[in-house]
Amino acid sequence: PFMLDVREQFEYKTASIGATLIPLGQIPKRYTELDSDKEIIVLCHHGSRSQRAVEFLYEKGFKNVKNLVGGIDAWSVQVDPKVPRY
Repeated sequence: PFMLDVREQFEYKTASIGATLIPLGQIPKRYTELDSDKEIIVLCHHGSRSQRAVEFLYEKGFKNVKNLVGGIDAWSVQVDPKVPRY
């Protein structure tokens, strides 16, 4: 799947799992850069901003978009402890 990070640049620099960064505030202007035919997993710090991005993308016709529940914070605990928690 395509991983989309909707955090801010400073957060991305602190901890990243290699997702493409488009901050939530830029999604309305930049969502056309995304491929609506691909599976998209959206993440943020805890999952609330990414859920808003998922809802927005669904409204724009994207069908295969999912929220990474718990965000990068949960990822650092459950998947890769090398990812810094902040």
